[in-house]
Parts: sequence; C-alpha cells; structure tokens
Amino acid sequence: MATITITNSMKTVLSKQRLLNKALLLIADDGGGQYSLHGGACTIGANFTIVVLDQPDAHYSVPLNNDAGINLFTSGYDLNFLEAGLKLNYQNNSIILSDDAELLDSTVQITKGADVIKAFKSGMTPLDYGC
Repeated sequence: MATITITNSMKTVLSKQRLLNKALLLIADDGGGQYSLHGGACTIGANFTIVVLDQPDAHYSVPLNNDAGINLFTSGYDLNFLEAGLKLNYQNNSIILSDDAELLDSTVQITKGADVIKAFKSGMTPLDYGC
C-alpha cells in the first residue's frame, strides 16, 4: 500500500484553500495523463501536480494513505515515480515532493481538474518543453 507523509505546513495550505474534503490527485505532470498540461521527454517524472476534483476519478484509484486524513490518489502509471518515504511539504512558499532517495519536485502546483479538462476541450494541448 502506497503511503505519503503530509506535513503540518502542507495540511495548512490545503486547509486554507478549502481542499481538505476534496478528492486530490498527485500526478506526474508529463503530458501523458488526462489532467497533464505540461510535458516532454525530458520532464517525465520530474514535474508533479496536485489536481483538485469534486468527485474521485476511476483512472486514479490508487490511494496514497496518510496520517493527515487527506483524500489523495494517484494512478498505477504515476506510482512508478513515487518511491518509499514519499513526503509533501510546504516550505519557503513552495510545495515540495520528496522521497527517501531524492527531491522529486520543489515546485509542485495545485490545479483544478475541471479547468484542465476545459482547456483541453478548447483546443489546448500539453506544453512540450523538449530537451
């Protein structure tokens, strides 16, 4: 079972944004998923986003268990990038994702899933940062 530590400072951020009772996704924002607007071959596993949903999404059904009681999920694909000791922290005005081995992303973003879907429907495609 996948677990993640959510620090008190990160829980405070989620609380202030009124996200504690929402379904949240932690995704690798690499252009490969339905909520990913960023991407490119060089960014796979390097950029992560917390996606806010009103309802759970069956494509992201892997729970990330945590002591903070946050409804946080990911997908089997995204789980490939999430190793032991996973932690979400808020420090120096940044959301930081790390694990026991390394810093995964020091600029994790929060976005609304509905806004991403709307952007795709209006013709926007994932940004390709290239290498």
